[in-house]
Amino acid sequence: MLARAWGITRSLAVYHGQPAKHRRARQLYGQFLSPGDLGFDIGAHVGGRVRTWRRLGARVVAVEPQPDCLRVLRLGFGRDADVMIEPTAVGARSGSARLELSSATPTVSTMSSSWIESVTADPSFAGVRWDRSVEVPVVTLDDLIERHGVPAFCKVDVEGFEVDVLAGLSRPVRGLSFEYLPPAHDAALAALELVERLGATAGGYRYNYSPVETMRFASDRWLDAAELVRLLETYRPAGRSGDVYARLAAS
Repeated sequence: MLARAWGITRSLAVYHGQPAKHRRARQLYGQFLSPGDLGFDIGAHVGGRVRTWRRLGARVVAVEPQPDCLRVLRLGFGRDADVMIEPTAVGARSGSARLELSSATPTVSTMSSSWIESVTADPSFAGVRWDRSVEVPVVTLDDLIERHGVPAFCKVDVEGFEVDVLAGLSRPVRGLSFEYLPPAHDAALAALELVERLGATAGGYRYNYSPVETMRFASDRWLDAAELVRLLETYRPAGRSGDVYARLAAS
C-alpha cells in the first residue's frame, strides 16, 4: 500500500506540479487542439494532459485502466461534463487482458510482456518491479470513435502496447502522438509503420519528436518518416524516452 501511495504521489508531482512545463504543454498542444476540438488521451494516467487540453478548451476522452489512476481522474475531472473517463485499456481488438502493474512506478504499468523483457535489460529500469496484475476490459480506437466521434488529436502512451492500440484504428486522425523508448526502439518503428499506412490514405503524415517531458520539438521543421528515424537514432544512445508527434500533411 505504501508503494502504491508513493507511486501516485510521485506521478502527481511530475504531471501536475511543474507550472513551467504546463505552459510549454499548452503551447505545444495548441498546435493540435482548438476550443471545442476532441482529444483522446490513451493512457491518461493522473490527468496531466487532460488538464492541459481542458485549458485549451478541448473536450477530452480520458482512457485509463489502472484503478489507482482512475480514482485520481474521477476526483479531478469527474464533475467536468467535457471530460469523458473511460475505465478501460485499448488494443487491437475488444475483449479483456492482463495489465501488469508497477505499484511504485505506475507510469510503466503495461499489457506488453515483450516490452517488459526489452526494458528490464536497460539499467534505467533496474529498480522497477511489476508486482501485481489485474484483468481489465479492452476496447479499440474504432470503438471509441464510434462512441465519442473522431478526435482532432490522439495521444497514445501505453508502455509498449502502442502497436496494438494503433492496430485498432482504421482511419487516419488529424494529429497523434506515441511514446518512443530507446530500449524498445523496434516497437516504435513498428508503430511508425502503422501510422504511415494510416496516413497514406489522406496525403501522408509529417513528424516531429519531443524528448522526455520537455514539451519542445527537437526539430524546427516537420519531417518525413525517414528523417524522423534518423533523428530518433541521434537520441537513442542517451536512453531517454520521448514522444513522436504526427500530423497530416494537409492539415
